[in-house]
Amino acid sequence: QVQLVESGGGLVQVGGSLRLSCVASGYGFSTYAMAWFRQAPGKEREFEFQAAITWSGANTVYADSGKGRFTISRDIAKNTVFLQMNSLKPEDTAVYYCASKTWSGDLSKPHLYNYWGQGRQVTVSS
Repeated sequence: QVQLVESGGGLVQVGGSLRLSCVASGYGFSTYAMAWFRQAPGKEREFEFQAAITWSGANTVYADSGKGRFTISRDIAKNTVFLQMNSLKPEDTAVYYCASKTWSGDLSKPHLYNYWGQGRQVTVSS
């Protein structure tokens, strides 16, 4: 059973920075890509894509909302994916989830990811 455990996040003021981490574990863990999604307040049914990275590192994809502010990276040796978030805005307030998918396909579609973390709260105060 694959488990994804997130850490980081918390409360930050507008313009500040936070980093999220997600460690994958479990027997036979293998992934094609990992990604970050978020659920904003009042939109709990919607997983909004933020960023994804193929495990080979060959491809990264970002949502328009995070381009230039968010950076996704991974540490293969530690089975960890990171999301560095800079210049945070109040509208970035959400619960952030990491996810893993074991096959190719659209990296921005949440239904194509088969493993999910428990989520971490990020709150940006104005």
